[in-house]
Amino acid sequence: MSEPSASLFDLVLSANDPQRFRDLNWHGSFADYLDLLKQEPAIGRSAFQRLYDMIVSFGETRYVENKLPHVHYHFFDDPIEDGRDAVFGLDPSLMHLVDIFKAAARGYGTEHRVLLLHGPVGSAKSTLVRMLKKGLEHYSTTPEGALYTYTWHLPEEMVHEDGDTDMPCPMHEDPLHLVPVDARAALVAEINRELPEAAQIHPEGDLCPACRFVFREFMRRYDGDLAKTLSHVEVRRMVLSEQDRVGIGTFQPKDEKNQDSTELTGDINFRKIAEYGSDSDPRAFNFDGEFNIANRGVIEFVEVLKLDVAFLYDLLGASQEHSIKPKKFPQTHIDEVIIGHTNEPEYRRLQSNEFMEALRDRTVKIDVPYITRLADEIHIYEKDYGAAQVHGKHIAPHTLEVGAMWAILTRLTEPKKAKLSLMQKLKLYNGKSLPGYTEENVRELKREAPREGMEGISPRYIQDKISNALVKEDHQGCVNPFMVLNELERGLSHHSLITSDDQRQRYIDLMALVKEEYENLVKSDVQRAISADTDLIAQLCSNYIDNVKAYTQKEKVKNPYTDADEEPDERLMRSIEEKIDIPESRKDDFRTEIMNYIGALAIEGKSFDHTTNARLQKALELKLFEDQKDTIKLSSLVSGTVDEKTQEKIDVVKGRLKQHYGYCDVCATDVLNYVSSIFARGDVKREE
Repeated sequence: MSEPSASLFDLVLSANDPQRFRDLNWHGSFADYLDLLKQEPAIGRSAFQRLYDMIVSFGETRYVENKLPHVHYHFFDDPIEDGRDAVFGLDPSLMHLVDIFKAAARGYGTEHRVLLLHGPVGSAKSTLVRMLKKGLEHYSTTPEGALYTYTWHLPEEMVHEDGDTDMPCPMHEDPLHLVPVDARAALVAEINRELPEAAQIHPEGDLCPACRFVFREFMRRYDGDLAKTLSHVEVRRMVLSEQDRVGIGTFQPKDEKNQDSTELTGDINFRKIAEYGSDSDPRAFNFDGEFNIANRGVIEFVEVLKLDVAFLYDLLGASQEHSIKPKKFPQTHIDEVIIGHTNEPEYRRLQSNEFMEALRDRTVKIDVPYITRLADEIHIYEKDYGAAQVHGKHIAPHTLEVGAMWAILTRLTEPKKAKLSLMQKLKLYNGKSLPGYTEENVRELKREAPREGMEGISPRYIQDKISNALVKEDHQGCVNPFMVLNELERGLSHHSLITSDDQRQRYIDLMALVKEEYENLVKSDVQRAISADTDLIAQLCSNYIDNVKAYTQKEKVKNPYTDADEEPDERLMRSIEEKIDIPESRKDDFRTEIMNYIGALAIEGKSFDHTTNARLQKALELKLFEDQKDTIKLSSLVSGTVDEKTQEKIDVVKGRLKQHYGYCDVCATDVLNYVSSIFARGDVKREE
């Protein structure tokens, strides 16, 4: 077999960092550990303290939405894996979750609770837990997240034949558990003496049965000499790892016949009973249940409410008392975050089951609803179907948007206000301003619909149908919105979570709303592409401002062609103002407002152009589009009779669609044909 080329082998070695390996595998005496603890008290934090510190270590952004303060924690953008598991639009739920972690870290009571993520299928519950586990793993490899455990070095006479003289603590315990309780209080008080309250450590618990047995044997051997006993202890750094079952545990319900509670708390090692003579000797027991190995970190319960009642007793003790009961051993202390997730039907069953009262009392529920903000839903699909993920196919503009829009509409509750449509509600939630609606109105809409986001279509369904559209061969390398909408509608006939014909029909009706909105979107694209001649817009703007200035100052306007003084062109001014719904009764106010704005800019030494005022710019673009669309003759595309001069103009528009709005040659042609068919039937509606 030939040797690998030097360049490839060097590439492999380039990832090797011996110093980092040495840092992560630090080991020393118990006295060395106490020196570390004095320098860095954070290494003695509890599991909740470490989890909370891990989240806030990535930073946060504070903002106000609908007049309410919000915090966006950057950790949930998944900076560890460049956004692979990032979640969007869940800041209120995540704020609630992090507040619980913060309260638990301070010892305010929530550390004695089972944390339950509750929401519909596909709402990112398991993704959130996966991120927490991944975050803890990563944090434990950083200097700020370092934590330590220990190994016993046993003399040969304490080890059976062929036994190992090194015995790591099977539950990765905090080395401070080796300090007797009466001495530990004074030690901790000294460590905390100059620390702020939030940074203080409060180690609780005692040694696990295996370590307690070894500790007791050494103390007997050395006649109570603690120093000699601790000389057999080697403290070492530990790195949390789900793969290695160190500090990260996961438990998933299975068939009742194939599991029992020993999966959580460990089981007897029958092979070693012959060596040690008793099944109650801790050396003949495997402390490797999920609760055992998750000590110092986090344990996830997948579909926790499907657990058999026998498991719930272990769960209750683990949460409230921070202890578990291995078979034939005393209550054993654990320090870990217990977090589970469940869906709506299972949670309703919990509420109606009187035998589950103890669990309900020890549970903190965190709702994780579907997203109701369009921009955030679009981010989900952009993450999966961006240019970096999709190769050889082009996804036309608005394709992901229409899928996201339909998904959001299925999750929204019909507004109680008679004049507000569901599509308008979607736009308000997405941050768009609508006449007559304030941020307070948006808050009121959300208060009226407390269960909004707990029902509707899952993002997974949208992703499946986008995937179907991408792999179909009946298109020219470009997937457009209608292809995705057709896939979405076809799939409704056999969607497993649609429980009634009325619900299915409602979803189909909502699709019609999306198609109508898509018409507005593409017409807007074409309008902007046609009116994208900046010179013409600037000229139109200058003409408008000259007339407005003359109107407000009671002056004449000089005709550039005849050089004669004329009255301001009222027809021109109104043709522009009507494009943005300025009524006749408010035209004077609007014109005065524009002139005051120009004057304020002049005082600051700034000049006014057509891009300075977004509202006026929109009006100018719509006016220019109206003037230009007849010369371009888009409607001629429908008949197929396009003269050479018109074709040149259409090619310019198509080029702008490709250059500025993300279209390719195929979808630019398609959208121009589609919009031209709208114009041909005279269905030219003004954009809302």
